[in-house]
Amino acid sequence: MKKIKQLIISLIVLASLFFLFGPEVIPDNYQLQEILNQASDDDVIIIFNSGGWGNTPVEKAEDFAPIIEGIQETLNEWGYKSVIVPYVRTKDDLLGKITGIKEFLNSFQNSSRDLAKEIEFLAKNLPDKKIIIAGLSNGGAFVNETYKKISKDVKSSVYTIAAGAPFWEDSVKSENILQIDNNGKDTLAIGEVKSLLLSLIKAPFTGKFYAPGHEYYWSSPGVKSQIVSFLEKKFR
Repeated sequence: MKKIKQLIISLIVLASLFFLFGPEVIPDNYQLQEILNQASDDDVIIIFNSGGWGNTPVEKAEDFAPIIEGIQETLNEWGYKSVIVPYVRTKDDLLGKITGIKEFLNSFQNSSRDLAKEIEFLAKNLPDKKIIIAGLSNGGAFVNETYKKISKDVKSSVYTIAAGAPFWEDSVKSENILQIDNNGKDTLAIGEVKSLLLSLIKAPFTGKFYAPGHEYYWSSPGVKSQIVSFLEKKFR
């Protein structure tokens, strides 16, 4: 089983290399001082991590943005003001994508350490704020790894929502982390080998790698309900 998992990971990396030069749009990263200024009147900072290369702007992330907006609307209904901060993991050039692949193979060790340091800075300078780091797919694995590296003295004010994190990444257990897998229907999250291998074989012909069940919608059973229940425990 371990060899099969390694084979799937290798094939997914090759599929990523196949689409290496595909067009991407990068939002500007927020500077920490900008966040401090912008979040002064807010109660919650939501740090957004897209799937894939991790450089899709919120306004173009049709897969994950509705969930982030759903989180924001839910908090607003409870009287919390929030700000969404996009975090870019990969630069849109050849060197950036090579670095991104290395980070992917290394379970985002370096980039997660960078974000963890930034979150610690925000938490210490805005002690009255709560921070949510949310990610989809690779972004889900990234936020899990980031939470591991956040110092214990600020972890109590940081919450993680990971949707569809790939099965080969080590899961993180904490009361402040919510893992979502579409109620066990996400083949990439649960590691359904046959479906993933078939999708990889089709990828060069369809123009994309598609894992059945790896699509998340705010209205889907097991998405909105789980997230709202999680937030309710932490914010109400």
